[in-house]
Amino acid sequence: MEPPKFHAFMFPWFAFGHMIPFLHLANKLAEKGHRVTFLVPKKAQKQLEHHNMFPDSIVFHPLTVPHVNGLPVGAETTSDISISVDNFLSEALDLTRDQVEAAVRALKPDLIFFDFARWIPELAREHKIKSVSYMIASATSVAHIHAPGGPLGISPPSYPSSKVFFRGNDAHTMTAFYKRVCHQLTTGFKSCDVIALRTCKEIEGKFCDYISSLYHKKVLLTGPMLPEPDTSKPLEEQYWSQFLSGFPHGSVVFCAFGRQTVLEKDQFQELCLGMEMTGLPFLLAVNRPRGSSTVQEGLPEGFEERVKGRGLVLEGWVHHTLILSHPSVGCFVNHCGPGAIWECLMSDCQIVLVPILNDQVLFTRLMTEELEISVEVLREKTGWFTKESLRDAIKSVMDKESDLGKLVRSNHAKLKEVLGSPGLLDGYVDNFVEALSDLINVKKI
Repeated sequence: MEPPKFHAFMFPWFAFGHMIPFLHLANKLAEKGHRVTFLVPKKAQKQLEHHNMFPDSIVFHPLTVPHVNGLPVGAETTSDISISVDNFLSEALDLTRDQVEAAVRALKPDLIFFDFARWIPELAREHKIKSVSYMIASATSVAHIHAPGGPLGISPPSYPSSKVFFRGNDAHTMTAFYKRVCHQLTTGFKSCDVIALRTCKEIEGKFCDYISSLYHKKVLLTGPMLPEPDTSKPLEEQYWSQFLSGFPHGSVVFCAFGRQTVLEKDQFQELCLGMEMTGLPFLLAVNRPRGSSTVQEGLPEGFEERVKGRGLVLEGWVHHTLILSHPSVGCFVNHCGPGAIWECLMSDCQIVLVPILNDQVLFTRLMTEELEISVEVLREKTGWFTKESLRDAIKSVMDKESDLGKLVRSNHAKLKEVLGSPGLLDGYVDNFVEALSDLINVKKI
């Protein structure tokens, strides 16, 4: 007999980089016939609705984000604040506990997914439901929290080779991550009923096994949870499609750093100049630099005229999957964010990485030094890169005669073939849903 359908709550951290992957998972659950109530800040709902592929099964439940001292008035997500104010938003999230509990009491879900709200397992036990700690960050970075110098001071027995360590400013980059996340994550892992990770064993199996052994809990894997293709606007109707179509196969460099990354003006200009110096056609999709009212305002002097016809700069987020699938695109420069990395793994593009925050640094090391399927842009002591180092990294993989380019292209193709094998990713989803059903049935017996 088919197991009974369940009702899941989802309560992710108030960042679109977390809410959207949670919603991708919600879509997979809804596709299997399950119901989802998605707890979300009021203003964020409108920006998330177009990601909801099953509006009859996935219902948004808006939350009022309380104001706390230090948090800008009206701020509800990390998009509304600088990273230095994240702790205040975390405090505001904790203050929504009464609203979350009222929703649980009224709607009586079977289980609740969370990431940074460490109090969810306690609330779930009080109401006799199961809690799932779902982490969208790489298992590599989660495991490193327990490495020497990490909060628990325990070394993962199967950690990657000694090459994978912080260098230069990386340690400084990770400090904020430790302070804000480690306590929430480790507390949540200890208290939840089951741990779930957005990864697959073919890439991070040894880290998943380590986390399971450390917490003596089952670790469920969802696979990469790639977004559904956006069919609302055909590729040929996208306004950048005509630009891309004017270049040879695999010649265009696409660069994007996600929704959350806002660069300083000098960093932004160094990025633009590095793209220009490659001599290759490029598409750059970024947020406006700090202090500029538009992207164009922040561009280097004379830049637009010099790259006219071969370089296009777009402001804000664009649909990565559509761009990466275009035959003219041959390289993806990105920040190694959880979503971007899976998108480029499943593409045919060469991969150039510029990690900016916390877990991005560690997954970059795995990609470049363990799996050898990408290159990392070298940084200066300032923590940023020069236009020359960006140019050199891109050209090293785009040059068809480059030994490094041949190596990463070959390794990437082999891994993509494994990940794309028939039934692999669907199998992760099937096994995940089956395990959740078993968890709930145990509760009901």
